[in-house]
Amino acid sequence: MVALEHAVAAPLATRHLADLGARVVKVERPGVGDFARGYDRSVHGQASYFVWLNRGKESVELDLKDEADRALLTSVVDRADVVVQNLLPGAVERLGLDAETLRARRPELVHCSISGYGPDGPYAAKKAYDLLVQCESGLLSVTGPAEEPAKVGISVVDIATGMYAYSGVLAALLRRARTGDGATLHVSMLDAIGEWMMQPTYLSVYGGHPFVRTGARHASIAPYGPFATADGTVFLGVQSDREWAVLCRDVLGEPQFVEDERFARNPERVQHQAEIRELIERCFADRPAEQVLAALESAGIACARLRSTEEFFHHPQLEARGRWRDVGTPNGAVRALLPPASFSDVDAVMGDVPALGAHTAALRSEFGEPGRARR
Repeated sequence: MVALEHAVAAPLATRHLADLGARVVKVERPGVGDFARGYDRSVHGQASYFVWLNRGKESVELDLKDEADRALLTSVVDRADVVVQNLLPGAVERLGLDAETLRARRPELVHCSISGYGPDGPYAAKKAYDLLVQCESGLLSVTGPAEEPAKVGISVVDIATGMYAYSGVLAALLRRARTGDGATLHVSMLDAIGEWMMQPTYLSVYGGHPFVRTGARHASIAPYGPFATADGTVFLGVQSDREWAVLCRDVLGEPQFVEDERFARNPERVQHQAEIRELIERCFADRPAEQVLAALESAGIACARLRSTEEFFHHPQLEARGRWRDVGTPNGAVRALLPPASFSDVDAVMGDVPALGAHTAALRSEFGEPGRARR
Protein backbone atom coordinates (compact mmCIF):
# COMPACT_ATOMS: atom_id res chain seq x y z
CA MET A 1 0.00 0.00 0.00
CA VAL A 2 1.22 3.50 -0.89
CA ALA A 3 0.19 6.32 1.45
CA LEU A 4 0.46 9.88 0.09
CA GLU A 5 -0.73 11.33 3.35
CA HIS A 6 -0.37 13.86 6.09
CA ALA A 7 -2.12 15.01 9.26
CA VAL A 8 -4.87 12.72 10.62
CA ALA A 9 -7.60 11.27 8.38
CA ALA A 10 -5.54 9.27 5.86
CA PRO A 11 -2.85 8.26 8.40
CA LEU A 12 -5.57 6.88 10.68
CA ALA A 13 -6.97 4.73 7.88
CA THR A 14 -3.58 3.38 6.82
CA ARG A 15 -2.42 2.77 10.40
CA HIS A 16 -5.40 0.54 11.02
CA LEU A 17 -4.57 -1.33 7.83
CA ALA A 18 -0.95 -1.64 8.98
CA ASP A 19 -2.18 -3.11 12.27
CA LEU A 20 -3.95 -5.78 10.20
CA GLY A 21 -0.66 -6.65 8.51
CA ALA A 22 -0.64 -4.44 5.42
CA ARG A 23 2.70 -3.15 4.23
CA VAL A 24 2.26 0.64 4.21
CA VAL A 25 4.83 2.77 2.39
CA LYS A 26 4.38 6.31 3.68
CA VAL A 27 5.75 8.92 1.27
CA GLU A 28 7.12 11.99 3.07
CA ARG A 29 8.69 15.24 1.95
CA PRO A 30 12.52 15.19 2.15
CA GLY A 31 13.85 16.82 5.30
CA VAL A 32 10.38 17.79 6.56
CA GLY A 33 8.06 14.80 6.39
CA ASP A 34 4.42 14.70 7.35
CA PHE A 35 3.72 18.10 8.93
CA ALA A 36 2.01 16.30 11.82
CA ARG A 37 5.52 15.40 12.99
CA GLY A 38 5.79 19.00 14.18
CA TYR A 39 2.46 19.43 15.94
CA ASP A 40 3.90 19.03 19.45
CA ARG A 41 6.78 17.40 21.35
CA SER A 42 4.78 15.54 23.99
CA VAL A 43 5.87 11.92 23.46
CA HIS A 44 9.60 11.62 24.15
CA GLY A 45 10.06 14.81 22.16
CA GLN A 46 7.80 13.61 19.33
CA ALA A 47 4.34 14.67 18.23
CA SER A 48 1.46 12.86 19.91
CA TYR A 49 -0.55 12.82 16.68
CA PHE A 50 2.28 11.30 14.67
CA VAL A 51 3.10 8.62 17.24
CA TRP A 52 -0.57 7.67 17.48
CA LEU A 53 -1.21 7.47 13.74
CA ASN A 54 1.93 6.11 12.10
CA ARG A 55 3.10 2.94 13.78
CA GLY A 56 3.91 -0.01 11.56
CA LYS A 57 4.65 2.07 8.45
CA GLU A 58 7.74 2.45 6.26
CA SER A 59 8.80 6.09 5.93
CA VAL A 60 10.41 7.04 2.62
CA GLU A 61 11.52 10.52 1.62
CA LEU A 62 10.65 11.30 -1.98
CA ASP A 63 10.56 14.62 -3.82
CA LEU A 64 7.49 14.21 -6.03
CA LYS A 65 8.69 17.07 -8.25
CA ASP A 66 11.92 15.20 -8.96
CA GLU A 67 11.77 13.05 -12.10
CA ALA A 68 13.85 10.19 -10.66
CA ASP A 69 11.86 10.10 -7.43
CA ARG A 70 8.62 10.15 -9.40
CA ALA A 71 9.84 7.21 -11.47
CA LEU A 72 10.71 5.33 -8.28
CA LEU A 73 7.26 6.03 -6.84
CA THR A 74 5.68 4.78 -10.06
CA SER A 75 7.56 1.52 -9.64
CA VAL A 76 6.25 1.17 -6.10
CA VAL A 77 2.68 2.00 -7.12
CA ASP A 78 2.87 -0.56 -9.93
CA ARG A 79 3.29 -3.28 -7.30
CA ALA A 80 0.83 -1.91 -4.76
CA ASP A 81 -2.69 -3.11 -4.08
CA VAL A 82 -3.91 0.19 -2.65
CA VAL A 83 -3.13 3.91 -2.90
CA VAL A 84 -4.51 6.23 -0.23
CA GLN A 85 -4.04 9.98 -0.57
CA ASN A 86 -5.20 13.17 1.13
CA LEU A 87 -3.04 15.76 -0.60
CA LEU A 88 -4.41 19.20 -1.44
CA PRO A 89 -7.19 19.24 -4.06
CA GLY A 90 -5.71 18.85 -7.53
CA ALA A 91 -2.27 17.72 -6.36
CA VAL A 92 -2.49 14.07 -7.41
CA GLU A 93 -3.87 15.06 -10.81
CA ARG A 94 -0.88 17.35 -11.41
CA LEU A 95 1.45 14.53 -10.36
CA GLY A 96 -0.29 11.87 -12.46
CA LEU A 97 -1.16 9.92 -9.33
CA ASP A 98 -4.91 10.28 -9.55
CA ALA A 99 -7.23 7.30 -9.77
CA GLU A 100 -8.07 7.79 -13.44
CA THR A 101 -4.41 7.78 -14.49
CA LEU A 102 -3.23 4.94 -12.26
CA ARG A 103 -6.22 2.66 -12.83
CA ALA A 104 -6.05 3.12 -16.59
CA ARG A 105 -2.78 1.23 -16.32
CA ARG A 106 -3.85 -1.10 -13.52
CA PRO A 107 -7.64 -1.53 -13.29
CA GLU A 108 -7.24 -3.83 -10.28
CA LEU A 109 -5.81 -1.02 -8.13
CA VAL A 110 -7.85 0.28 -5.18
CA HIS A 111 -7.42 4.06 -5.09
CA CYS A 112 -8.85 6.02 -2.16
CA SER A 113 -8.86 9.81 -2.05
CA ILE A 114 -9.75 11.87 1.01
CA SER A 115 -10.78 15.50 0.78
CA GLY A 116 -12.57 18.16 2.75
CA TYR A 117 -15.71 18.61 0.70
CA GLY A 118 -15.60 16.14 -2.20
CA PRO A 119 -14.19 16.15 -5.73
CA ASP A 120 -16.77 18.52 -7.23
CA GLY A 121 -19.23 21.23 -6.26
CA PRO A 122 -18.53 24.81 -5.15
CA TYR A 123 -16.41 23.73 -2.15
CA ALA A 124 -14.21 21.24 -4.03
CA ALA A 125 -11.07 23.40 -3.87
CA LYS A 126 -11.71 24.77 -0.39
CA LYS A 127 -9.13 24.02 2.30
CA ALA A 128 -10.55 21.92 5.11
CA TYR A 129 -9.35 21.28 8.66
CA ASP A 130 -11.15 19.42 11.41
CA LEU A 131 -12.51 22.42 13.32
CA LEU A 132 -13.61 24.16 10.12
CA VAL A 133 -15.64 21.14 9.00
CA GLN A 134 -17.10 20.89 12.50
CA CYS A 135 -18.40 24.39 11.77
CA GLU A 136 -19.68 23.65 8.27
CA SER A 137 -21.43 20.42 9.31
CA GLY A 138 -23.36 21.95 12.19
CA LEU A 139 -21.43 19.89 14.75
CA LEU A 140 -20.23 23.00 16.57
CA SER A 141 -23.81 24.24 16.85
CA VAL A 142 -24.87 21.16 18.84
CA THR A 143 -21.80 20.88 21.10
CA GLY A 144 -21.21 22.71 24.36
CA PRO A 145 -23.40 24.48 26.90
CA ALA A 146 -26.47 26.51 25.97
CA GLU A 147 -24.55 29.78 26.26
CA GLU A 148 -21.77 29.07 23.75
CA PRO A 149 -20.88 26.42 21.15
CA ALA A 150 -17.73 24.37 21.69
CA LYS A 151 -15.51 22.25 19.50
CA VAL A 152 -15.31 18.54 20.15
CA GLY A 153 -12.15 17.90 22.15
CA ILE A 154 -10.68 15.37 19.70
CA SER A 155 -10.23 15.45 15.91
CA VAL A 156 -13.64 13.89 15.45
CA VAL A 157 -14.11 14.83 11.78
CA ASP A 158 -10.70 13.48 10.80
CA ILE A 159 -11.35 10.30 12.79
CA ALA A 160 -14.75 9.74 11.18
CA THR A 161 -13.23 10.30 7.74
CA GLY A 162 -10.32 7.96 8.38
CA MET A 163 -12.59 5.20 9.58
CA TYR A 164 -14.80 5.43 6.49
CA ALA A 165 -11.70 5.35 4.30
CA TYR A 166 -10.47 2.29 6.22
CA SER A 167 -13.76 0.42 5.88
CA GLY A 168 -14.09 1.49 2.25
CA VAL A 169 -10.66 0.11 1.36
CA LEU A 170 -11.46 -3.18 3.10
CA ALA A 171 -14.78 -3.42 1.24
CA ALA A 172 -13.01 -2.70 -2.06
CA LEU A 173 -10.41 -5.38 -1.41
CA LEU A 174 -13.13 -7.90 -0.57
CA ARG A 175 -14.94 -7.05 -3.80
CA ARG A 176 -11.69 -7.36 -5.76
CA ALA A 177 -11.05 -10.79 -4.25
CA ARG A 178 -14.45 -11.88 -5.59
CA THR A 179 -14.55 -10.09 -8.94
CA GLY A 180 -11.01 -9.01 -9.79
CA ASP A 181 -12.14 -5.40 -10.09
CA GLY A 182 -10.34 -2.55 -8.36
CA ALA A 183 -12.10 0.57 -7.13
CA THR A 184 -11.99 4.34 -7.10
CA LEU A 185 -13.09 5.61 -3.69
CA HIS A 186 -13.59 9.14 -2.43
CA VAL A 187 -14.31 10.03 1.19
CA SER A 188 -14.96 13.64 2.12
CA MET A 189 -14.76 15.01 5.63
CA LEU A 190 -18.13 16.73 5.26
CA ASP A 191 -19.79 13.50 4.10
CA ALA A 192 -18.22 11.49 6.92
CA ILE A 193 -19.23 13.76 9.78
CA GLY A 194 -22.51 14.47 7.98
CA GLU A 195 -23.47 10.83 8.53
CA TRP A 196 -22.78 11.26 12.25
CA MET A 197 -24.82 14.48 12.33
CA MET A 198 -28.07 13.00 11.01
CA GLN A 199 -29.79 12.38 14.36
CA PRO A 200 -29.58 15.99 15.60
CA THR A 201 -30.37 17.17 12.07
CA TYR A 202 -33.52 15.04 11.91
CA LEU A 203 -34.44 16.15 15.43
CA SER A 204 -34.28 19.83 14.56
CA VAL A 205 -35.48 19.80 10.94
CA TYR A 206 -38.42 17.44 11.36
CA GLY A 207 -39.06 18.48 14.94
CA GLY A 208 -39.58 22.05 13.82
CA HIS A 209 -37.26 23.75 16.32
CA PRO A 210 -33.52 24.41 16.58
CA PHE A 211 -31.33 21.89 18.39
CA VAL A 212 -30.69 23.03 21.96
CA ARG A 213 -27.16 22.56 23.33
CA THR A 214 -27.20 20.86 26.73
CA GLY A 215 -23.54 20.60 27.69
CA ALA A 216 -22.75 17.17 29.09
CA ARG A 217 -26.44 16.26 29.34
CA HIS A 218 -28.30 14.51 26.52
CA ALA A 219 -30.54 16.64 24.34
CA SER A 220 -33.18 13.98 23.68
CA ILE A 221 -32.91 11.44 26.54
CA ALA A 222 -33.46 12.16 30.25
CA PRO A 223 -32.10 11.70 32.78
CA TYR A 224 -28.76 11.22 31.03
CA GLY A 225 -25.67 13.13 32.12
CA PRO A 226 -23.84 14.53 35.17
CA PHE A 227 -25.30 14.85 38.64
CA ALA A 228 -23.68 16.29 41.73
CA THR A 229 -23.18 14.19 44.88
CA ALA A 230 -21.81 15.05 48.31
CA ASP A 231 -18.19 14.86 47.12
CA GLY A 232 -18.15 14.89 43.33
CA THR A 233 -20.06 14.21 40.15
CA VAL A 234 -21.43 10.97 38.75
CA PHE A 235 -22.90 10.32 35.33
CA LEU A 236 -25.93 8.13 34.77
CA GLY A 237 -28.11 7.21 31.83
CA VAL A 238 -31.75 6.10 31.82
CA GLN A 239 -32.74 4.62 28.46
CA SER A 240 -36.33 3.54 29.07
CA ASP A 241 -39.41 4.22 31.16
CA ARG A 242 -38.78 0.94 32.97
CA GLU A 243 -35.32 2.15 34.03
CA TRP A 244 -36.83 5.43 35.18
CA ALA A 245 -39.15 3.50 37.46
CA VAL A 246 -36.23 1.48 38.85
CA LEU A 247 -34.20 4.64 39.48
CA CYS A 248 -37.06 6.30 41.34
CA ARG A 249 -37.95 3.30 43.50
CA ASP A 250 -34.60 1.62 44.16
CA VAL A 251 -32.05 4.46 44.10
CA LEU A 252 -33.83 7.73 44.80
CA GLY A 253 -36.45 6.31 47.16
CA GLU A 254 -39.08 8.48 45.45
CA PRO A 255 -41.62 6.04 43.91
CA GLN A 256 -44.26 8.77 43.57
CA PHE A 257 -42.39 10.19 40.57
CA VAL A 258 -42.73 6.99 38.50
CA GLU A 259 -46.19 7.90 37.22
CA ASP A 260 -45.86 11.67 37.51
CA GLU A 261 -47.13 13.07 34.19
CA ARG A 262 -44.07 15.30 33.92
CA PHE A 263 -41.67 12.35 34.08
CA ALA A 264 -43.44 9.10 33.15
CA ARG A 265 -42.34 9.14 29.47
CA ASN A 266 -39.04 10.20 27.97
CA PRO A 267 -40.30 13.12 25.80
CA GLU A 268 -41.84 14.69 28.90
CA ARG A 269 -38.72 14.00 30.95
CA VAL A 270 -36.65 15.87 28.37
CA GLN A 271 -39.01 18.83 28.64
CA HIS A 272 -38.58 18.82 32.43
CA GLN A 273 -34.85 18.13 32.65
CA ALA A 274 -34.22 20.96 35.12
CA GLU A 275 -36.78 19.57 37.56
CA ILE A 276 -35.39 16.04 37.23
CA ARG A 277 -31.88 17.29 37.88
CA GLU A 278 -33.04 19.10 41.02
CA LEU A 279 -34.84 15.96 42.21
CA ILE A 280 -31.88 13.65 41.65
CA GLU A 281 -29.27 15.99 43.10
CA ARG A 282 -31.41 16.54 46.19
CA CYS A 283 -31.42 12.78 46.74
CA PHE A 284 -27.66 12.56 46.14
CA ALA A 285 -26.71 15.64 48.17
CA ASP A 286 -25.67 13.79 51.36
CA ARG A 287 -24.29 10.67 49.66
CA PRO A 288 -20.68 10.31 48.47
CA ALA A 289 -20.06 9.49 44.82
CA GLU A 290 -18.81 5.96 45.52
CA GLN A 291 -21.99 5.14 47.43
CA VAL A 292 -24.16 6.54 44.63
CA LEU A 293 -22.28 4.58 41.98
CA ALA A 294 -22.67 1.39 44.01
CA ALA A 295 -26.41 1.96 44.35
CA LEU A 296 -26.78 2.63 40.63
CA GLU A 297 -24.80 -0.48 39.75
CA SER A 298 -26.87 -2.60 42.14
CA ALA A 299 -30.09 -1.33 40.54
CA GLY A 300 -28.83 -1.95 37.01
CA ILE A 301 -28.71 1.74 36.08
CA ALA A 302 -25.85 2.58 33.70
CA CYS A 303 -23.37 4.94 35.30
CA ALA A 304 -19.81 6.24 35.09
CA ARG A 305 -17.29 8.43 36.86
CA LEU A 306 -15.63 11.37 35.13
CA ARG A 307 -11.99 10.51 34.45
CA SER A 308 -9.09 12.58 33.19
CA THR A 309 -6.96 11.44 30.26
CA GLU A 310 -4.27 10.41 32.74
CA GLU A 311 -6.79 8.28 34.63
CA PHE A 312 -7.95 6.72 31.36
CA PHE A 313 -4.33 5.78 30.62
CA HIS A 314 -4.46 3.60 33.74
CA HIS A 315 -8.09 2.50 33.48
CA PRO A 316 -8.59 -0.68 35.51
CA GLN A 317 -10.71 -2.31 32.80
CA LEU A 318 -8.02 -1.86 30.15
CA GLU A 319 -5.34 -3.08 32.55
CA ALA A 320 -7.36 -6.15 33.57
CA ARG A 321 -7.98 -7.13 29.93
CA GLY A 322 -4.35 -6.65 28.89
CA ARG A 323 -5.24 -4.11 26.20
CA TRP A 324 -1.85 -2.33 26.17
CA ARG A 325 1.25 -3.14 24.14
CA ASP A 326 4.66 -1.47 23.92
CA VAL A 327 5.47 0.12 20.57
CA GLY A 328 8.88 1.43 19.59
CA THR A 329 9.52 4.99 18.42
CA PRO A 330 12.79 6.65 17.41
CA ASN A 331 13.01 8.19 20.90
CA GLY A 332 11.84 5.28 23.06
CA ALA A 333 8.92 2.94 23.63
CA VAL A 334 5.34 4.05 24.27
CA ARG A 335 2.24 2.21 25.43
CA ALA A 336 -0.36 1.75 22.70
CA LEU A 337 -3.85 0.32 22.81
CA LEU A 338 -4.66 -2.77 20.82
CA PRO A 339 -6.99 -2.00 17.89
CA PRO A 340 -10.66 -2.11 18.93
CA ALA A 341 -11.49 -5.02 16.59
CA SER A 342 -9.43 -7.85 18.03
CA PHE A 343 -9.07 -11.28 16.43
CA SER A 344 -9.29 -14.22 18.81
CA ASP A 345 -6.54 -16.21 17.11
CA VAL A 346 -3.92 -13.63 16.10
CA ASP A 347 -2.48 -10.43 17.55
CA ALA A 348 -2.45 -7.13 15.73
CA VAL A 349 0.92 -6.34 14.13
CA MET A 350 1.46 -2.94 15.82
CA GLY A 351 4.90 -2.17 14.39
CA ASP A 352 7.22 0.65 15.39
CA VAL A 353 6.76 4.33 14.60
CA PRO A 354 9.29 5.20 11.86
CA ALA A 355 11.88 7.95 11.87
CA LEU A 356 11.69 10.25 8.87
CA GLY A 357 13.17 8.45 5.88
CA ALA A 358 14.09 5.35 7.86
CA HIS A 359 13.22 3.07 4.94
CA THR A 360 14.29 5.23 1.99
CA ALA A 361 17.53 3.39 1.23
CA ALA A 362 15.90 -0.03 1.49
CA LEU A 363 13.07 1.03 -0.80
CA ARG A 364 15.48 2.39 -3.41
CA SER A 365 17.38 -0.88 -3.34
CA GLU A 366 14.24 -2.99 -3.57
CA PHE A 367 12.75 -1.03 -6.45
CA GLY A 368 15.82 -0.70 -8.60
CA GLU A 369 18.04 2.13 -7.43
CA PRO A 370 20.77 0.39 -5.42
CA GLY A 371 23.41 2.99 -6.23
CA ARG A 372 21.51 6.08 -5.27
CA ALA A 373 22.42 7.57 -1.90
CA ARG A 374 19.87 7.87 0.84
CA ARG A 375 18.59 11.39 1.34
